[in-house]
Amino acid sequence: DRLAVTAKDLVNGLGKKELYEILTHYAQEQYARVIVDAILRARSRKQIETTQELASIIEKVVHRHGHLHPATKTFQALRIVINDELGSIERFLPRAFEMLAIGGRLVTIAFHEGEDRLVKQFEQELENQKRAEPLTKRPIEPSTEEIAANPRSRSGKLRAIVKLL
Repeated sequence: DRLAVTAKDLVNGLGKKELYEILTHYAQEQYARVIVDAILRARSRKQIETTQELASIIEKVVHRHGHLHPATKTFQALRIVINDELGSIERFLPRAFEMLAIGGRLVTIAFHEGEDRLVKQFEQELENQKRAEPLTKRPIEPSTEEIAANPRSRSGKLRAIVKLL
């Protein structure tokens, strides 16, 4: 269910408040205000055309902290909105659970806080209804060895439940 909107449309068309909400809600971007102000300044001169332009705009106002490029969270937030990723998860989880036989297991891996929050809430609702029980008390996170072998796994959180009824 892709929307017909592009990242370019969002970056060039949304207002200050909407851009700020996207960055804070979907990426927990702590520098959202600074980034949004820089985007608004840049696009007042000319439309932002490429991902490289956007990354450069952000890099000028946010300095690298740790391993992440300063624009990583902004691109994450835009991707989530464009692909309706959280909506897809909300639609998928109940369908997947209903397809399970009693005793079946639903295992998920979430790669950012918004995804993990949805999975956790869904699982808690099923537990409260006595329809499922957790196989993991807390999410399982990758080991240091796994992160070294597969750096993209670093933010993964695995959760699992078993269907009771």
